[in-house]
Amino acid sequence: MNAYKTWQKAAEIRFDLPLTSTDGGLLLLKKANGVLGLTDRMSACLRSPGKGEHSFQKMLEQRVYGICQGWEDCNDFDTLRQDALYHHILGSCPASQPTLSRFENKVRRRDLYALSIAMVEVFIERHRANPPRQIIIDMDATDDPTHGQQEFEFFHGYYGRHCFLPVLVFCSSDGGDEELVGAILRPGNVHAGRRSAAILRRLVKMLRAGLPQTQILFRADAGFALPEVYQACEEQGISYLISLAKNSRLLDLAAPLRADALSAKADTGAKVRLFGEVSYAASTWPGERRVIVKAEVMDKGENPRFVVTNLSGDPEALYDEYCQRGDCENRIKELKNDLASGRTSCHKFTANCFRLLLHAIAFILLSQVRRMLAGTALAVSTMGQIRLKLLKIAAQVQVSTRRTLIRLPRGHPNAGLLETLLA
Repeated sequence: MNAYKTWQKAAEIRFDLPLTSTDGGLLLLKKANGVLGLTDRMSACLRSPGKGEHSFQKMLEQRVYGICQGWEDCNDFDTLRQDALYHHILGSCPASQPTLSRFENKVRRRDLYALSIAMVEVFIERHRANPPRQIIIDMDATDDPTHGQQEFEFFHGYYGRHCFLPVLVFCSSDGGDEELVGAILRPGNVHAGRRSAAILRRLVKMLRAGLPQTQILFRADAGFALPEVYQACEEQGISYLISLAKNSRLLDLAAPLRADALSAKADTGAKVRLFGEVSYAASTWPGERRVIVKAEVMDKGENPRFVVTNLSGDPEALYDEYCQRGDCENRIKELKNDLASGRTSCHKFTANCFRLLLHAIAFILLSQVRRMLAGTALAVSTMGQIRLKLLKIAAQVQVSTRRTLIRLPRGHPNAGLLETLLA
């Protein structure tokens, strides 16, 4: 032990390393942003973009990059303003927390609408050169816990807490990834399907104008099983697969299939899934619609499920197609857990709507980064893993009269991949 102490040296720690950054992945975000033209397009939706040091464009870009890097609070930039790489990427000194807060609270309702339209336009523009055969629209609601006295926050009985209730809309093309095309913040006391028919009509109209030959399918859970949603789909000529909540009438109609499933379970002892269909009309419907029935019996008992559709085809295949909407729930987890979209902690409702859109824009940007990783081991990584393995990397910035030299560590496990992406 004494011999060990003879060579052990005391460590001195100083926080004074000049012109360095922990966010070397900003270079990759900047490149992905350039491919999409994302922040330029989004900032054009805001009034009075200005040309000063802290223009709306620069502040929007700063906030989106910060969210991608895990700095979702404006307060983080009180110290990040000293980060040399943010200076280089933004072309100026980053804005401080008070400036960013004033920026968020200046956004108006017409700006929010314009930003929402621009999100759909980004999706259409990306697919215009190679129009997909089919686009699947997945819509879902989620809770966004509130943090105090905020406009339109209410207690929601289903979630058991005070919250907002945003609706999120994703589009996938020909079996590809779910791409976020809508993020609308709503008061916490609304029904899950509130305004969904109007959102769907507007979205389908834009998709039809931009991609006229593409077929459209709408999928949603039972929270969107509303007469106005069916009507919107049928008026616009789009297909739909929407879950229906169980009721006594549906259970009676499915009784023969359920009895067959129970009998098969008794014979084999194994889990049983049988599929069929019934014609059903709720009191608020103008007529009967086709309902797919899944009669499932497990060790714990029956688990019947119902999906209403205007599609023809095999019931089991259609039900499996409906179940694929579960992928959008994974994307919602990324938005909430990896990108901290729940940081809607402003007092003004419009400011919180804008904050949700900022996180949505960050999601779109990181989705582009993930597409750039196609063919690599990180192609199916979550956004949190992409941040950990590619974005949170040390960088040293050296500024001279003729150039800015940015040095990244060659010992990083993904240095070769990052070098290829930035080449």
